[in-house]
Amino acid sequence: MALIALAADKGSPGVTTAAVALAAIWPRRVLLAETDPAGGDLVYRSAAAHGGQLDPNLGLLSIAATARRGLAPDQLWDHAQALAGGLDVLVGLGGSEQAAGLSGTWPLLGRAFAQLQDSPHAPADVIADCGRVNGDSPVLDLLPHAALVLLLARTTPESLARVRDRASHLARHLHGERRGAAQLGTPLIGVVLVAESGGAGKLVHQVDEMLHATQSGARVVGTLAEDASGAEQLAGRRRGRLDKSLLVRSARKVSADIQQRYGSLWAAAPGPASGAPGPASGAPGTPTAPGTPAQFAPGQAAPGQGPAPFTPGAPAPVPQQAPGPQPAPGTRPGPAPARGGSAPGAPR
Repeated sequence: MALIALAADKGSPGVTTAAVALAAIWPRRVLLAETDPAGGDLVYRSAAAHGGQLDPNLGLLSIAATARRGLAPDQLWDHAQALAGGLDVLVGLGGSEQAAGLSGTWPLLGRAFAQLQDSPHAPADVIADCGRVNGDSPVLDLLPHAALVLLLARTTPESLARVRDRASHLARHLHGERRGAAQLGTPLIGVVLVAESGGAGKLVHQVDEMLHATQSGARVVGTLAEDASGAEQLAGRRRGRLDKSLLVRSARKVSADIQQRYGSLWAAAPGPASGAPGPASGAPGTPTAPGTPAQFAPGQAAPGQGPAPFTPGAPAPVPQQAPGPQPAPGTRPGPAPARGGSAPGAPR
C-alpha cells in the first residue's frame, strides 16, 4: 500500500490525531512521518520510548542534511525514533522557518516513502501527516508519490465546501485536466469526515454526491469520531481502555474500509513510484495503548511482514497468522534499534 498522505484545507480537523490513530492500528508495519511544512507537534507533546524527550534534530531535519546526496528507502530508519509504545516516527520540523532546508527534498522523500514497502530488510507502509495543504504548499511535491491522499474535514457547511474545492484542486494538480477520468488517476483521493459519533452517517451520501459533481474522483472513505477523551488517551495523558474508545474504534473502521476499497486494487496494480505490487491487505490491528511499557509486547510477524500490532494489556505476544521470530525485549525489526516504550503520539 506504500504511502498514505493525510491533509486538510483549513481549520483544525485533527490531521495529526487521525494520523497517529491510523498508524497505531495499521495492519502492517508502519512508519509515521510528520511532513507538515509548518512544523510537527509530536516532539513537544509525546514521550520517546526510552522515557525522555524525542530528539528534534533527528527526523526530517536530519534527512534534509543528507538527502541531497540521495535517499534510499532503508535510510529512513536511520532518522526514525520510537514513541512510547513502539510506534516508529519521523519527527517533523520545528517550524515553518526550517522548511526552506527541505527545498527540493520533498520529491525524494515521497519516492523513498513509496518505495519503503519494497525494502528487502525492513518493509513498511508510511502514513504521512501533511498538515494543511494549499496551492503553494511545498508538500504538494510529495503527494504524487502517494497511493492515497486522505483529506480530513469537519461536517460544517464551510468545511465541506472547502474540502470539495481542495479535492478538485488536488485532482487537477495530481491528475491533470482529465475531466471525468480523475477517478482513474494516481494517487487516489479520499475524504474522511470528522464528526461526533453517529453525526455524519446521513451526510456521507450527500458529500459523495457533492464530490462526484466536481469530477475530481474523490470519494468519502469513512468517518472518524470526534472524541476528545480518546485523543487524550492516545496522547498518553489520560488512562482508559484506548482500544474501546470511539476514536480508535472509528479509526479501525476507516482502516478496514481502506483495505476493502483499495487493497485489491493496489495488490493487483504496480505502485506509482516503485513499479511493484503493493502488499496484500490485512485485518486492522489493535492500537498501542498508553501506560506502562511492561504491559505491552509485540506480536509475532507473518512472513514478509513487519511486527504485528500491539495488544493492550497482553503480557505475552499475540500470534498473527503464521508463526515467526519473536523480537528480543527493547528491540524492533529493521536496521534501527527500538527504544522500547508505551504510548503513541499526541493530537493537535
